[in-house]
Formats: sequence, structure tokens, C-alpha cells
Amino acid sequence: MALKNVISEVFAVDVFNDAVMAERLPKKVYAALMKTIEDGEELNLEIANVVAHAMKEWALEKGATHYTHWFQPMTGITAEKHDSFISPASNGGQAILEFSGKELIKGEPDASSFPSGGLRATFEARGYTAWDCTSPAFLREDAAGVTLCIPTAFCSYTGEALDKKTPLLRSMEAISTQTIRILKLFGHDDVKKVDCSVGPEQEYFLVDREKYLQRDDLIFTGRTLFGAMPPKGQELDDHYFGSIKERIAGYMKELNIELWKLGILSKTQHNEVAPAQHEMAPIYGTANIATDHNQLVMETMKKVAKRRGLECLLHEKPFAGVNGSAKHNNWSLVTNTGKNLLEPGKTPHENIQFLLFLSAIIKAVDENAVLLRMSASNPGNDHRLGANEAPPAVISIFLGEQLEDVIDQLIETGEAKSSKQGGKLNIGVHTLPELKKDATDRNRTSPFAFTGNKFEFRMVASSMSAADGNTVLNTIVADALCDMADELEKADNFDLAVHDLIKSTLTKHQRIIFNGNGYSEEWKVEAQRRGLPNTPTMVDAIPSLIDENTIRIFEKFSVLSSVELHSRAEVNYENYSKTLNIEAKTMIEMANQKYIPAVIKGVKVLADSINSIKSAVPGADVSVQTELLVQSSDLLAKAKAAVTHLENVIATADTKEEAKERAMYFKDVATKAMEDLRAPIDALELIIDKSLWPVPTYGDLLFEV
Repeated sequence: MALKNVISEVFAVDVFNDAVMAERLPKKVYAALMKTIEDGEELNLEIANVVAHAMKEWALEKGATHYTHWFQPMTGITAEKHDSFISPASNGGQAILEFSGKELIKGEPDASSFPSGGLRATFEARGYTAWDCTSPAFLREDAAGVTLCIPTAFCSYTGEALDKKTPLLRSMEAISTQTIRILKLFGHDDVKKVDCSVGPEQEYFLVDREKYLQRDDLIFTGRTLFGAMPPKGQELDDHYFGSIKERIAGYMKELNIELWKLGILSKTQHNEVAPAQHEMAPIYGTANIATDHNQLVMETMKKVAKRRGLECLLHEKPFAGVNGSAKHNNWSLVTNTGKNLLEPGKTPHENIQFLLFLSAIIKAVDENAVLLRMSASNPGNDHRLGANEAPPAVISIFLGEQLEDVIDQLIETGEAKSSKQGGKLNIGVHTLPELKKDATDRNRTSPFAFTGNKFEFRMVASSMSAADGNTVLNTIVADALCDMADELEKADNFDLAVHDLIKSTLTKHQRIIFNGNGYSEEWKVEAQRRGLPNTPTMVDAIPSLIDENTIRIFEKFSVLSSVELHSRAEVNYENYSKTLNIEAKTMIEMANQKYIPAVIKGVKVLADSINSIKSAVPGADVSVQTELLVQSSDLLAKAKAAVTHLENVIATADTKEEAKERAMYFKDVATKAMEDLRAPIDALELIIDKSLWPVPTYGDLLFEV
């Protein structure tokens, strides 16, 4: 296949998308299905039966033997149960292939073994998956054959959401409804629906699989729990946007083809800052489809890596001392008429509608900063946020010089009369063209940055579902817009009221706007002075899920009930504790079975060397060997003591039954004990003969791909 034809020939070949449905469904059925997808009208079983038949025939033609309801439980990854299309024939002698509308619409996976935060008891097994027709079905081929995957929501027998998709879909309806209320006040009666458009950039590491399999910490936890920095890291900035190695280029090519087949608009690929780190960025889609696609991106990244003798690491901080990975979540609001509501235009000071939406987002982020931090939190992200290579744990908004100037004018004088313009950039070389300069710079240290016509939420953890952050964003912005609509709808003079509302909102929430260096210590001091919350860990952020204001907002828009929010808090406490428990036990095992025995061998070699030299050459200078022996023995003793202490810490943690108390103990006590064990082992790595070292080092993993 010629390279220039790859995209056009393979794109979306494995997707039961709009074009396929238009071709295969009767016109009336297709129209009815579009009414459901676009307007939310209920889909009856008769229509579902016709769609199911067409979907089955399409899948069978492409070699499918099974179908699955593909869903996203609170594990953060996907789940599936496969059923074949086979059914017994009436005569009992043969089999026929069937797939009904009922099977398309509803599935019944076991709900007892997924995280539920107390919503389900172990003996209460029934749960339901419900077809999400707004996200297209797709085919996936692996060793099991070809499977028809049907995106679904997942709920309990009693109706509570047990997944990531359900609250996301609810939040999308909420923000659409409230945005339309605002747009009607501006005279846009033609807008029937507003989608949150999302483009999640995915960062990842690639390491050699053979080396990966020699590291129990990578296998069990996704990150290196031990490891000294090599002589070279990322300080030369030579990997960022650098020439892509042949082995990695081959991986990226195969990854793109696999993603294009699934209809995923894989657009950008490049080397990231850290050695062995890379990024893939898609073109934007609706939040629901973008989230589904990102789950497929992560799954496909890992699958393709294994095929090529590599391992894809999606952990937020797989290597201490070098940059970690994120999932930069680009978010905007787009009407069904094609208007991006976050497009400021050439003169944003005159764009009152844009300024109102901007002030609503600023209000939402300021009032719900800790909740937004929580939406980007998992145990791995605690190692990344605020570590001088990622957005800090203090939430702030970067707007850039142009919008900050407009806001300053509004607050100080009550009226904005001008907008700074970008002008032209003359590079100083006659053969190069003048470049159109943007009106403002970018700020990669900001957790929540305006980047021209969208906001980039840069805190989201690389291994997380994109659903959490977008669910929170949609819901809190919907609440801010609702407050504004309530006020403006009863105003006698709309033009005056909207002007006053923008000014008062920006004045009240200006503290959240910060265009400077978010990595600096000065900003932490300034943020504290402004009264902005600093939430350094996931455990510190979890209470925001069950805060009175959170419950009020989420119940107001029926996104999550109080019971569902409490269950999610419980799930997050448990996830944190279980993750750190696995990490601690892995450290103990690796120290006892690999590092300490290796160091003992190294110490014995040194001791034997000293004795041999003294015996062969009486009076010879063995001070170097003796110094290394003493240093190694001292560190060995510290390592063994740290192992014993960590074992006691884990034993104590097991006695703490309440989820929050257990998580707090792991945060406050276990993490320190783990650091105390790592320190002497990492120091020993730099002393002991490398031939004796039991695992591949950072240098091996980061630079030998």
C-alpha cells in the first residue's frame, strides 16, 4: 500500500459510523436513530432491532464472531464480556447467527467485583450496561479474532452510575442546556445543542520490553521504585522535538494505522522532553467520543508496543528525576451551528458574549479549584504535580496579555476600549517571511491555560480516563452559567445587566488569574496571599467530592447524587491505599530478593579483594577498597533497617479499617518509609559493580531503546 494512500484507505474502516449507518439502514430508521443521537429522543425496540441487524451483518462481513458491551467502570480502564453471535436453530441440528435490538440496548455484566464504594455488596451481582448510541460501535481484532465493541454506560441494579461514561453524558447535557439559555439571551435561537469539544494529548514512555520484564517495579506498579539518575538526563533539551529514532518511528507508524482504522484522528507525534518520552495528539471531538477514543489510544499504545518488543509506560512519573507524563485536556464549547464560543475574535474587548462565557469559566474554576484538582488526581500524579516540570498543585488560570489587559480595563474603568494585537514578527532574515504574531504568549506552567480559542487543562494524569476532568469542568461551568442565566433572564435592561455581571464576576474572581511562572516558589507565597488553595496530594483533594457545594451542584444537574459522590470518594481512598500498598510490598520484595543479595555479593568481593591484597602484598595501600567496603556496608545496613521499618508500616496500615484513615496513613507514614528505603539502594547503585546490579538501570531503560 502506497504511503500516501494509507490514511484514505484505512480511516474508520473498523467503525460503524454515520456513513456506514446511512448506507445500510432504511431511511426512516436512520432518521429516527439520528433523532436519538442528536436530540436525545428515546429509541424504541423496533428501531433498535433494525440497527442491531445491520450492525451484525456489517460485523460478520468483516469477520466478527463475537460482540461485547464495552464499558468504563471506576477502575479507570475498560471492561468487556464477549458473547458470540451463535444461537441454536429451531431444528436443533444447526446454529444460526443472531443479534437482537434487546442485546444491543442492554447487557448484564456482574457488578459485584468492580469498584463501587459501597453501592454494591459482594453478594449483589446484577448490573446493567446500556448502549450509548452517541459513540459509534467499532471492531477490534486480536488473538481471539474480530469482536464487535459497543460503547455502553454501566449502572447498578438500583440505578446508580458505576462508571465514568454515565456522569460524563449527564454533564454534557447539563452544560448544553445552560449554554443554550445564555445564547438565547443573545438572540441565537437557532442553536439547539452545544457540545464540549475535547482534544486529549497523550504523553507516554517507550522502553525495551526485555529490560522492562527484569524490573518487578515496572511490572507491578508501572513506575520505577528504585533507580539512580544516569550522568545524562534531559538537561541538554536534545530529545524534545528531536529526530525520531527508527525503532520509535516504526512504532508510531503502526500506532497511527491502528488508530486511524478505529476512526481516531491521530494528528501529531513527536519526542517529548524526557529521554524515551513521546506524545500523540488527536484532532478534537465531542467529550464523550474523545474520552472513548482516548481509552482506545492507551490500549492500542500498549498493544502495539508489545508487538514491537517495546513496553509503553503510561504512569505519570515512571522515572524520578525526569519529566513525567500528562494528558493535556483541551476543552472548548461548540454549537451545533459550528460556532466556537471560546473564540475571542480580533477585538475581544467588543465581544461581550465571549467575555461572559470567559467570566463564567473563571468563576467556576475559582469556586471549585480543589474539586478540579481532584478530577486530575491519582496516586501517580502526586509525584508529578508541582515538581518543577508540571503544573503546580495550586490551581490558577493563564489568560495571556491580551485578555488580562481587557479584564484589567473592565475592572478598573468599567469599560474595555481596546485589545492588544499581535502584529508581525520580523525574524531578521530577508529570505524568511514575516510571521503573524499571536496576541499573547503561551504558559506551560499553568494548570488551566487559555490557548487562543480553548482552555488547556494541563493537570490531568496520563493514565487516567479523560472523563473525570471533563465531567467536573462541564458541571461547574454549567452551574456558573445557570447562575448568570437566572440573573440575566429577569433583567429589565439586558445590555446593562450583562455588562455589570461581567465586571462584578471578574472583580470577584480575579485572584485566580496568573500569567507568571507557576513553578516558582514566589508564586506559592503569592497564591497563599491571594487565598488560593494548595492541594499537594490526591488524599487532600478527595474530601472535595463530598463537599456541600459539590453535592449541591452535582445533584442540581443530576450528574451525580450524594450517594454516588460518596461512593466515588470511597473508591478513591481505597485506590490510593491499594496502590501504595502494592508499591511498598514490591519495594520490600525487590530489596530482599534482588538488591540486598546483590550488595552482599559486592561487599564480599571488596572484602575478598582487601584480604587477598594484604596477603599478597603486606603493607599495601587498601584504603580505597576499605572506604568502599565501609560505605557499602553502612548503606546496606540502612537499607535492611528501612526494609524492616517499611514492613512494620504496612502491617500497621492493615489494622486501619476506615478507608480515609488508611489512605491518610499511607500518605503521611508509608510514603516517607518508602523514600527512606529507596535512598540507600539508589546510593548503592552508584557504588556496586554494574555487573552485579540485579536490574536494568535508568541509563539502560531511558537511552537503550
